[in-house]
Amino acid sequence: MKYLLLVYIDPELLDAVPAQDYDSEMRQCIRHADTLRSQGTILGFNKLEAPKQARTVRVREGRTAIFDGPFAETKEVLAGYNLIEADSLEEAVKLAGQFPWARYGSMEVRPVADMEAERVRVGA
Repeated sequence: MKYLLLVYIDPELLDAVPAQDYDSEMRQCIRHADTLRSQGTILGFNKLEAPKQARTVRVREGRTAIFDGPFAETKEVLAGYNLIEADSLEEAVKLAGQFPWARYGSMEVRPVADMEAERVRVGA
């Protein structure tokens, strides 16, 4: 089963990390992800740019509204993701805890829906 590990960070916590330590954490994270990819566990991963570069799009009653940044104001911001293959939610949660970013925010683990089954269900 596929799981999306959503990486949320608290910018204040991350800003307090010295640049050298951040670089070390990032190297460890990338190497860990590369190992998981070579094992077939991780299917893809990316770091996202800062929320100030984001746009939120909403369509209501035929009108499109575009907002700068993320729509929700929260302490933690979405900073990246890892798409993994795991046998269970428990295994996916364990893998999420191996990434350093859980110390600077949180890792949301969410099962990925089977879009092929949805395609069949809706006749698309």
